[in-house]
Amino acid sequence: MTGITQPGVRLGPGEKITVVTSDATSSDEQPVTRASGVQSVERAFEILERIAAAGGEASLSDLASQTSLPLPTIHRMLRTLSGTGYVIQSSNRRYMLGPGLIRLGEVAHERLGLLARPELARLVDVLGETANMAVLDSDMVVYVAQVPSPHTVRMFTVVGRRVHVHDTGVGKAILAGLPHERVRAIVDRRGLPPATPRSIATMAALEDDLERIRAVGYAVDDEEQEIGVRCYAMAVPGTPLPTAISVSGPGGRVDAAFGERAVPELRRAVERLSSVLTRGVVG
Repeated sequence: MTGITQPGVRLGPGEKITVVTSDATSSDEQPVTRASGVQSVERAFEILERIAAAGGEASLSDLASQTSLPLPTIHRMLRTLSGTGYVIQSSNRRYMLGPGLIRLGEVAHERLGLLARPELARLVDVLGETANMAVLDSDMVVYVAQVPSPHTVRMFTVVGRRVHVHDTGVGKAILAGLPHERVRAIVDRRGLPPATPRSIATMAALEDDLERIRAVGYAVDDEEQEIGVRCYAMAVPGTPLPTAISVSGPGGRVDAAFGERAVPELRRAVERLSSVLTRGVVG
């Protein structure tokens, strides 16, 4: 057995790749077939998803411990992903999601928003307040679609805006569907910076709110992101990327009585959106 360093990828301190050499062709060197090509794609996406789950950055040893892939395979995949710009290696020899993913993400967000707009428009027609859709992206939520309220005084946000998860309705609705360990990791990385005096400021308070959201099935942003604005939100089930929708407006209109009307409409909307957004997902 020999320890080698492949060109284009640097190992971190103490990290090495061991390759068993023999006269037989190794499994990684077999001619590419349809099955092996599909497997390579699955492995590449697994690595990208593991890096994303780690907050966008991971070491070679992190990836080895979090996947069932052999080190030579991870190394080869990282070299390929680095060559295409989907992964870059930092000066401390950790691997980060690369700029090649930005264009894909922007286009995907745009397409996702277009799919959601008809259902958001229906919510606005029925409830009269602004409807939004957001997805979890690198520990924050990013708004990918909005249909504004017809009222002169209304809630407005810019599509593409990124906000923290703990002080928005869509963010808390998404967090409530994640494992506790992932919620804790997001908070550890991003903290709980207050947007208003009503924002959640401790992990204990966040956990209490998430427990309530799981019990009732929806989240409320009660002036936690912006004073004077209240929001009801619900996660869209079954989507590959954690997704949520919301209806938002001035607190004087978006009150408890509004919530009684909004929650059933949101529930119908997320069921329809789940069907639309998972239509292309092959089980």
